[in-house]
Amino acid sequence: MPPASEQAAWNVALIGNPNTGKSTLFGAMVGVHQRVGNYPGVTVEKKTGEYTFEDGRYELVDLPGLYSLAPRSRDEMVAVDLLIPRRADAAPVDAVVCVVDASNLQRHLYLVSQILELGLPTVVALNMLDVAGDHGITLDATRLEQRLGVPVVPLQANRRIGIEPLRTALASIVGQASRAPESPFPEAFQREVTQVESELADRPVSESENRPLPRYLVERLLLDVNGYLQGVLLGEDDRESAQRVAQSRARLQEAKLEIPGVETASRYGWAEQILEGVVTQPREYRRTTSDRIDRVLTHRFWGMLLFALVMVVLFQAVFSWAEPLMGLIEDGMGMAGRWVESGMQPGPLRSLLVDGVIAGVGGVLVFLPQILILFLFIAVLEDCGYMARAAFLMDRVMVRVGLSGKSFIPMLSSFACAIPGIMAARVIENERDRLTTIMVAPLMTCSARLPVYSMLIAAFIVPNHTFVFGLLSLQGLVLTSLYVLGIVTAVVAALVLKKTILRSEPTPFLMELPSYKWPSARTVCFRVLQRGWVFLRCAGTMILAISIVVWAALYYPHDSETVEPPFRQRQEAVETRLEALSADDPAGAELKAELVRIENEMAGAYQRQSVLGKMGQWIEPVVRPLGWDWRIGCAVLASFPAREVVVATTGVIFNLGEDFDSEAEEDGKLMRARLRAATREGTDRPLFTTPVALSLLVFCALCAQCAATLVVIRRETNSWRWPAFTFSYMTTLAYLGAMATYQLGTWIAGL
Repeated sequence: MPPASEQAAWNVALIGNPNTGKSTLFGAMVGVHQRVGNYPGVTVEKKTGEYTFEDGRYELVDLPGLYSLAPRSRDEMVAVDLLIPRRADAAPVDAVVCVVDASNLQRHLYLVSQILELGLPTVVALNMLDVAGDHGITLDATRLEQRLGVPVVPLQANRRIGIEPLRTALASIVGQASRAPESPFPEAFQREVTQVESELADRPVSESENRPLPRYLVERLLLDVNGYLQGVLLGEDDRESAQRVAQSRARLQEAKLEIPGVETASRYGWAEQILEGVVTQPREYRRTTSDRIDRVLTHRFWGMLLFALVMVVLFQAVFSWAEPLMGLIEDGMGMAGRWVESGMQPGPLRSLLVDGVIAGVGGVLVFLPQILILFLFIAVLEDCGYMARAAFLMDRVMVRVGLSGKSFIPMLSSFACAIPGIMAARVIENERDRLTTIMVAPLMTCSARLPVYSMLIAAFIVPNHTFVFGLLSLQGLVLTSLYVLGIVTAVVAALVLKKTILRSEPTPFLMELPSYKWPSARTVCFRVLQRGWVFLRCAGTMILAISIVVWAALYYPHDSETVEPPFRQRQEAVETRLEALSADDPAGAELKAELVRIENEMAGAYQRQSVLGKMGQWIEPVVRPLGWDWRIGCAVLASFPAREVVVATTGVIFNLGEDFDSEAEEDGKLMRARLRAATREGTDRPLFTTPVALSLLVFCALCAQCAATLVVIRRETNSWRWPAFTFSYMTTLAYLGAMATYQLGTWIAGL
């Protein structure tokens, strides 16, 4: 192998159990030179970074946190594919850094033994020495290095202690030949591995690699009782190879070697021999600060109470702290739009820039504060060790719907916005649980639904109806019931999904509770900035494209010769009267208001003539069972990219213009008055009755009216199949729920 100075870049894999400080070590080694993305063809996240040392360049790949290299899921298979290697789209690994927790060495050496069997140059990073010291544990790193036969480097990654010695040790082994140690398995098992290895010699390791299966993968095939690896390596059609593996397992069973228990016994037995004389435990367990904190934070009552307080703070932060920043972004986008309007003549190009591009960019950026605040909290809670406790506490609740405690945080954060909630589902290791969480997260009532709720509730729910001595109002109860509707529907949907298309065996929720520590500001900042950039780069471009498509549907055909003549005549008449008045004549204000109304009516006429308006009229027979006419259908159609568009589109349809504020006092009164006064075309019957308003509320509560959410689901699942499924099932639920609400409400009103 060439020396480091001649190599383009050494590829180094960073691997370890969860909660070993692996991500902190990654950040300490590569600094700002790190990137986040997905492995080609899979949804598992990949984090890479570069650093230089002694004239050599090193490409560090942070693999998913694993307890074992026994592939039972997509993330574990990605790690095996890179280490074997089996991936043609990734460079071979030149060395491995295996991070272990010094306070729990015997359990972490299980993974080390699997890594050593691969025969790759390896360095063991002995992290969290301070935690081991708190437990009264002493270690002889020199003797451990002699026993393992690879460099062992003591360090404290959160304080950047031992980073330079680790880089030196890595530079000393990279590119050097390495020999796998003796197998810890019994001889009978090794003989079976040798026999199956020869029988499968004609099986290539992958479609892109014509090499035979390496011995390590043959071992894994024999131990793969759930069939995941066998399906990946042998496929579903190779029954002959599968039969050979099954016969080998049967012979092992006859030899009293239980599968897969033989691996657990062999590896832990090996670890016990390695650690004899290396680790000295205290005679009595030393109660640490983490133990004393856990007596409260994991308590059935006090733990749940404190957890609820933490979640309230998180929820309020995402919802409230982001408001000023979101307001600044909206104001900035508004200023940009006005600046473009003032410098360009009216026409399609100006409308495209203002209503398409600038509005689309604003629709992307406005979510960024919520995402950054959410991931700031998640990063801090993860790094200090509390997130594991939160998952432990909520597992008792979430298991009743077929999920685990890790699904709770994403679902809770979806009350502010489904986008960061869906992105937060990455903490869930089980692929089917993660998909289920992503599928039901949009059912939670997000902040974008509130403008629609406030508009319709204020207009059609009588405010002076109160209960419990005036403490509860009917409007408040309706709003609360909409939140409850989202929660109950999400629970039912999760139960159905886990019983049908995402069926899986209940997975035991095993999690090592790490010791508490101060979060690393560097690690937290990197995580927050990376999440924000990934959102802008990946989701933002698609959201912008969808915004432009919606603008085009609302703008064209824009036939001014058909729409404008009747309005121009009225407009010219009002302008003539206005010119004849003196500057201080009070009648001028009324005439100016009349000009604004004419502009609003003209905008409504253009929208009725647009492609989207025509579509609204086309779908009227479909939405009629919901109590809607084409105007409501048009507003709902326009809201599919973003549900808050319902308010603005309704304003245009009912001749209020696009610039009204439904929550401002005057505009709010005007909006409510226009909606109450609206009648069905050709009749004097009111359009918006209470059943119609409730029908629209239920539809907005259950429908997937958010292109940004669907785009993020596509990014997180790496497929359009799941966002299409989410859109279909939520729209169906919304339609049926809205129809039932209207029909039942109309029946009750007729009694």
